Amino acid sequence: MRKIVGVASCPAGIAHTYMAAESIEKAAKRYGYEVKIETDGAGGVENRLTETDIEEADAVIVAADTVVEMDRFKGKKLLEVSVRDAIRNVDRIFEKIESGEIGIY
Repeated sequence: MRKIVGVASCPAGIAHTYMAAESIEKAAKRYGYEVKIETDGAGGVENRLTETDIEEADAVIVAADTVVEMDRFKGKKLLEVSVRDAIRNVDRIFEKIESGEIGIY
């Protein structure tokens, strides 16, 4: 099965972080991906991505309006979007992934 990993993080780290994560998770399943999303919210990092998670991923989605540790994604197909886009335009995100419109980080 294809796999997507990602990070969701907003400045307040309350509702929007988790809304973005849920939106990506639901869309990933619709598009046939196994998915794991790390959230960096008010309670700190939850569901932290492991090196194995990242290595096995076909693509990475970073839905963040904060600074995210990016070096761990070197060499991976990666798409950076705002939290708002992850909530409101998630299908467009997956259309880009499906069509190969994303670059290598």
